[in-house]
Amino acid sequence: MPRSRFVPLAFFLGLSLWLCCFAVPTPSLAGEEVALPWTMHVYFENDLFTGTDRNYTNGVKISLISPDLLSFVESGKLPEWSLEYIYRLPFINDPDPTLKHKVEFSIGQNMYTPSDTSRSDLIDNDRPYAGWTYGAVAFHTRSSEQMDTIELQLGLVGPQSYSKEAQDMVHDFRDLPRANGWDHQLKNEPGLVAIYERKWQMDPFFSRGAFAMDAITHLGCSLGNVATYANTGFETRLGWNLPDDFGVSLIRPAGNTGFSVHQQPGGYLFAAVNGRAVLRDIFLDGNTFVDSHSIGKKPFVADLAGGAAIYLKQYKLTWTQVLRTKEFDGQPDSHSFGSLIFSFFF
Repeated sequence: MPRSRFVPLAFFLGLSLWLCCFAVPTPSLAGEEVALPWTMHVYFENDLFTGTDRNYTNGVKISLISPDLLSFVESGKLPEWSLEYIYRLPFINDPDPTLKHKVEFSIGQNMYTPSDTSRSDLIDNDRPYAGWTYGAVAFHTRSSEQMDTIELQLGLVGPQSYSKEAQDMVHDFRDLPRANGWDHQLKNEPGLVAIYERKWQMDPFFSRGAFAMDAITHLGCSLGNVATYANTGFETRLGWNLPDDFGVSLIRPAGNTGFSVHQQPGGYLFAAVNGRAVLRDIFLDGNTFVDSHSIGKKPFVADLAGGAAIYLKQYKLTWTQVLRTKEFDGQPDSHSFGSLIFSFFF
């Protein structure tokens, strides 16, 4: 990437946090809400929906997506010192006037456990205990047919992710037994992941009034000590008043749609697949710089998903059921979990 287009993570974080200060609309902005919508996604993923407590057992994430940056600049709501950096962002100087640019700020936590959480000894033939707590900043650029996402994630793996404490708190609240093997979790390690992904929104296969069927495809890659892989996949949707966005996303790097807007009431059913060729997965390979529990990983993993989404005015609720193929050697079967996403636009 040319030096003039490189923007440090610190600036992304600073700009995103500064934008958050303006996330609550005021009466003076009432007429701009449709033109400059904010988006917030709240994710909850857990295998409790399928009655298990193992593998990828829990994920939570909150994302805030800004209005279109160039429109936001024209509204006069950004300080002058930030404009120079905004115009250095990738794709921002593309002459296509239909392009939209948004920045996204996220925080999240993922947890991973072996199958038998009643054991307190090290289980050599199962996956390690691990937690990942992170912050992320993404930059989205879209046209009418495609979206490019560049994302940086920075966080901690190990005891300082506080995944054990979070799981213990939830299990105590629900009067469930605690997992006994967290003493064998991965060691503390800072994590950095850089991600790029492109999505394409295809024209509807058919359309009859407000009823239509379409598809979204994607292709991307991730590089870092936490996750290094290449991925691709697609999603097809069938429903009423399909939204002008890039489909349903799970908690994964570059997974967000990035662009959702106020729309007519509607809903749809969907089916999706995402496959990835995995070069590194710290949650299976173990720590990068010190010895830790590890297990041999599968080089190819796929997620098969299906679900439904409903939306009314500025609110959207999405339910997804996911079947993930085996991720490591000796894993007895595939893993299933549910995902619930509440989104609202303001």
